[in-house]
Amino acid sequence: MLSSQLPQITEVIYLVKIEGTLNELRALLSNAERATTSVVETVEAVKPAVKKTRRKLSQWQRYIKNRANHIKFKRGTKKGRLDLAAMSKAFKRSKK
Repeated sequence: MLSSQLPQITEVIYLVKIEGTLNELRALLSNAERATTSVVETVEAVKPAVKKTRRKLSQWQRYIKNRANHIKFKRGTKKGRLDLAAMSKAFKRSKK
Protein backbone atom coordinates (compact mmCIF):
# COMPACT_ATOMS: atom_id res chain seq x y z
CA MET A 1 0.00 0.00 0.00
CA LEU A 2 2.77 2.43 0.85
CA SER A 3 4.56 1.86 -2.45
CA SER A 4 1.46 2.81 -4.46
CA GLN A 5 1.20 6.23 -2.77
CA LEU A 6 2.94 9.17 -4.37
CA PRO A 7 5.89 10.56 -2.48
CA GLN A 8 5.26 13.79 -0.65
CA ILE A 9 6.81 16.82 -2.25
CA THR A 10 8.03 19.49 0.09
CA GLU A 11 8.62 23.02 -1.09
CA VAL A 12 11.20 25.17 0.57
CA ILE A 13 10.88 28.92 0.45
CA TYR A 14 13.88 30.94 1.48
CA LEU A 15 13.34 34.32 3.06
CA VAL A 16 16.02 36.90 2.69
CA LYS A 17 16.46 39.82 5.07
CA ILE A 18 17.49 43.02 3.34
CA GLU A 19 18.89 45.89 5.36
CA GLY A 20 20.04 49.29 4.21
CA THR A 21 19.01 52.86 3.68
CA LEU A 22 15.98 53.75 1.66
CA ASN A 23 18.09 54.78 -1.33
CA GLU A 24 20.01 51.49 -1.24
CA LEU A 25 16.78 49.50 -1.11
CA ARG A 26 15.38 51.47 -4.03
CA ALA A 27 18.52 50.67 -6.02
CA LEU A 28 18.23 46.95 -5.19
CA LEU A 29 14.50 46.68 -5.91
CA SER A 30 14.25 49.16 -8.77
CA ASN A 31 13.12 46.56 -11.31
CA ALA A 32 10.12 45.49 -9.23
CA GLU A 33 9.26 49.08 -8.44
CA ARG A 34 9.35 50.09 -12.10
CA ALA A 35 6.91 47.34 -13.07
CA THR A 36 4.31 48.46 -10.56
CA THR A 37 4.69 52.18 -11.16
CA SER A 38 4.54 51.80 -14.93
CA VAL A 39 1.09 50.22 -14.65
CA VAL A 40 -0.08 52.93 -12.27
CA GLU A 41 1.32 55.66 -14.50
CA THR A 42 -0.36 54.31 -17.61
CA VAL A 43 -3.71 54.02 -15.83
CA GLU A 44 -3.43 57.61 -14.59
CA ALA A 45 -2.43 58.79 -18.05
CA VAL A 46 -5.41 57.07 -19.69
CA LYS A 47 -7.99 58.19 -17.09
CA PRO A 48 -8.37 61.79 -18.34
CA ALA A 49 -8.58 60.64 -21.96
CA VAL A 50 -11.40 58.18 -21.28
CA LYS A 51 -14.59 59.99 -20.36
CA LYS A 52 -17.91 58.37 -19.62
CA THR A 53 -20.77 59.69 -21.69
CA ARG A 54 -23.55 60.98 -19.49
CA ARG A 55 -26.98 59.82 -20.47
CA LYS A 56 -30.03 62.03 -20.42
CA LEU A 57 -32.10 61.88 -17.22
CA SER A 58 -35.53 60.28 -17.50
CA GLN A 59 -38.65 62.40 -17.03
CA TRP A 60 -39.17 60.91 -13.56
CA GLN A 61 -35.60 61.71 -12.53
CA ARG A 62 -36.01 65.30 -13.75
CA TYR A 63 -39.32 65.53 -11.84
CA ILE A 64 -37.68 64.25 -8.63
CA LYS A 65 -34.75 66.67 -9.06
CA ASN A 66 -37.04 69.70 -8.95
CA ARG A 67 -37.48 70.73 -5.29
CA ALA A 68 -40.86 72.33 -6.05
CA ASN A 69 -42.26 68.85 -6.73
CA HIS A 70 -41.13 67.37 -3.38
CA ILE A 71 -43.99 66.08 -1.25
CA LYS A 72 -42.92 65.20 2.28
CA PHE A 73 -44.50 63.32 5.17
CA LYS A 74 -45.72 65.83 7.76
CA ARG A 75 -46.00 63.59 10.81
CA GLY A 76 -45.23 60.10 12.06
CA THR A 77 -42.07 58.05 11.89
CA LYS A 78 -41.38 59.12 8.30
CA LYS A 79 -41.70 62.85 9.03
CA GLY A 80 -39.48 64.90 6.72
CA ARG A 81 -38.88 62.10 4.22
CA LEU A 82 -40.11 62.22 0.64
CA ASP A 83 -43.52 60.65 0.04
CA LEU A 84 -42.62 58.90 -3.19
CA ALA A 85 -46.04 57.31 -3.60
CA ALA A 86 -47.76 60.70 -3.55
CA MET A 87 -45.09 62.14 -5.81
CA SER A 88 -45.60 59.28 -8.26
CA LYS A 89 -49.34 59.93 -8.37
CA ALA A 90 -48.76 63.66 -8.92
CA PHE A 91 -46.21 62.91 -11.65
CA LYS A 92 -48.60 60.58 -13.48
CA ARG A 93 -51.42 63.13 -13.24
CA SER A 94 -49.15 65.91 -14.55
CA LYS A 95 -48.33 63.92 -17.69
CA LYS A 96 -51.98 63.73 -18.81
